[in-house]
Amino acid sequence: MADDSSRKRKVRGRKITSDRSEKQGRRAKKKLARQSSNGTSSSSAQSGDGPLSAPEDVAPEPFIETDAVASLRSRITGWLEAEKPVHLIGPTGCGKTALALSAAAERGRPVVWINGDESVDTAALVGANAGGERYKETDQFVGGVSKKTEVVRERWVDNPLSVAVREGATLVYNEFSRSDPSAHNVLLSVFEEGVLERPGKRGEDRTIDVHPEFRAIFTSNDVEYAGVHRQQDALLDRFVGVHIDYYDEETEREIVKSHVDLSEEDVEAIVAKTRALRDELDLVVGTRAAITAAKGLAVFDGQRNGDGDGEVGEFDDELLTDVFMDVLAPKIAGEGPEDVSQLRTQIAESV
Repeated sequence: MADDSSRKRKVRGRKITSDRSEKQGRRAKKKLARQSSNGTSSSSAQSGDGPLSAPEDVAPEPFIETDAVASLRSRITGWLEAEKPVHLIGPTGCGKTALALSAAAERGRPVVWINGDESVDTAALVGANAGGERYKETDQFVGGVSKKTEVVRERWVDNPLSVAVREGATLVYNEFSRSDPSAHNVLLSVFEEGVLERPGKRGEDRTIDVHPEFRAIFTSNDVEYAGVHRQQDALLDRFVGVHIDYYDEETEREIVKSHVDLSEEDVEAIVAKTRALRDELDLVVGTRAAITAAKGLAVFDGQRNGDGDGEVGEFDDELLTDVFMDVLAPKIAGEGPEDVSQLRTQIAESV
């Protein structure tokens, strides 16, 4: 029988940082996404089973706050205090979602999460009838006469927007522009008249008065990205737009350092190469790509300079090319072999 130690996976390189708080932050974000896809009534939201989440549960971990980050978040929270919905616009992988969640958590109000995509329609935002309840009533008011009536009562289930509006939560609508613009007609009355109309809902409670503490943060990629819809001007005119680009080099280094256990020199080299590729390639090379590359290099660190004994901040060129090729290859998925070869050549020349 083999020694147990021989079964252990051996990985060369520095250990990737994965502390408890970081994992909890990722779980909280996934929980928000799952909850937003499930309809819930107001009572279930208040009981903790609905889309409402405590602000401390959604605060991203780790979250790096340099002067640049603090300035952006201050602008967001300032506009929220001014009772304006905030639209964060920028390239993919630049940190919009983390910034939105951090600003939402700072308000100290419950947070509701919505993830936009093609399947989001008005009902997914406000709610819908979830079947009906059928029962019989017996009337024996007149002696000797029995009258039976069958009654069908519809059961309405509120979805995230209705819950957020009613409870005064901070709505974080991620990938807002990936949803069809027609789904967002209900937002016009929310921001203009302070009333949410729920199409399909009957009775006096068809509308909800917007809670005075309700606020909203939307995130979108730039309009030239695939899968992004141009939203209606009537709605966008009611937003303030905060354009976010990639952070400065210092901030990117701090962000990458918070995700991996590498030396400052190593992180500096990785971020510098990421920023060089960003300038030279006709692809989106975000901060997320730098984090992924750093994690890969932390694992394959034993191949540095070909023998594992190189100085910090220096990596074997072939290893760098392989890692960045793996990180960026999904962006040309479906392209021909010539495009793949061209990308590798560009990366190799850059590193």
